[in-house]
Amino acid sequence: MPSRVEREPTVEDVKQLMGASTPHFALQIRNRIRALIAGLPPDHEARLLGEREIARLDQLARDGEERSEVLDLPKMPSLGRED
Repeated sequence: MPSRVEREPTVEDVKQLMGASTPHFALQIRNRIRALIAGLPPDHEARLLGEREIARLDQLARDGEERSEVLDLPKMPSLGRED
């Protein structure tokens, strides 16, 4: 969002980047969130949410993603697994 560069990042900005993340895009989204929150103080609400999301995205990229048991779909692969 062009207007974002003129103001401090918000929780909503972080949530917009989080969206529906998959193992394939987890590291790209992680990097965007990291850049977004880089200048925020450690106790800023958007930074705290961003750091939690960065940890989740790291795990998603490493471990893959569970999929629907109802549809009996295989687990989505991560970067480090070769099934």
